Amino acid sequence: MTSSTPRRSTDNGLGEFLRARRARVTPSDVGLPTGAGLRRTPGLRREELAAVAGVSVDYYIRLEQGKETRPSSTVVDALARALRLDADEHGHLRALAERAARGARSGRPAPARTVRPGLRRMLDTVLPSPAYVLSRTNDVLAANEPGLRLLAGIDEWPAAQRNTVRFIFLHPNARTLFPYWERIAAETVAHLRTVAGTDPDAPDLAALVGELVVKSDEFATMWRRYDVKVKGGGRKDFEHPVVGRFGLDYEVLSAAGSDGQRIVVYQADPGTPDHDAMLLLGMTAPAAAPESESASRD
Repeated sequence: MTSSTPRRSTDNGLGEFLRARRARVTPSDVGLPTGAGLRRTPGLRREELAAVAGVSVDYYIRLEQGKETRPSSTVVDALARALRLDADEHGHLRALAERAARGARSGRPAPARTVRPGLRRMLDTVLPSPAYVLSRTNDVLAANEPGLRLLAGIDEWPAAQRNTVRFIFLHPNARTLFPYWERIAAETVAHLRTVAGTDPDAPDLAALVGELVVKSDEFATMWRRYDVKVKGGGRKDFEHPVVGRFGLDYEVLSAAGSDGQRIVVYQADPGTPDHDAMLLLGMTAPAAAPESESASRD
């Protein structure tokens, strides 16, 4: 007989997320008295959250246990307010509730790794800006030369292993390449958690998470925190082994009809030291095409 424990995080993502967020809200956060004595429960008790959200305790317990799978939008919004969720977390809670109502899907194939010719041309069009195409789980499916060089050392791995989450946690260069490694790592895990919310049993996701949980204690800790974040534009600082210290702005563009593929493009204002460093990054690249270009066509 198979134990139900390993399936809990995938079959009851809604309950898992609610428990994780409930543990982070204190009674004083929502205007409740703390009470005397030692609290055995981190954060809010179930009955406290139910009271703040305006639902019955029994109903809320059934939500956490996965026995109630069709919460209304009104209930979802009330829970989001009670848990003090931000916009990304609120959207994630809605997505989890919708998935719970639909029921878990099994046997969904992994998304294709083929990159459309138009997306490949874009990588050359944006030169000298570093750019690459990522899968929904951050596999590097294609890259221009500066994009590949930006992630110093990722080209040492076979093309099929090149993944920015794997790079951040397992490549020895990552902790020196990113001066603010902990922030970058936490944001990356939060993005992956967002992807996992609506399709936790996807084979590409399960394989990546399973590998990193085993190989990186820090990833496992961050994964258990259940932070969620939709990654958009921002800025990253680099301590590059060839170019030195510089910072680049980046934009993340979703490619329609590509099963979750995204283009990441880095930029800097012309005439700035950051732009000069970006140009130098391109000049350090060899003439040969990166392996990820040819391998991702398979």
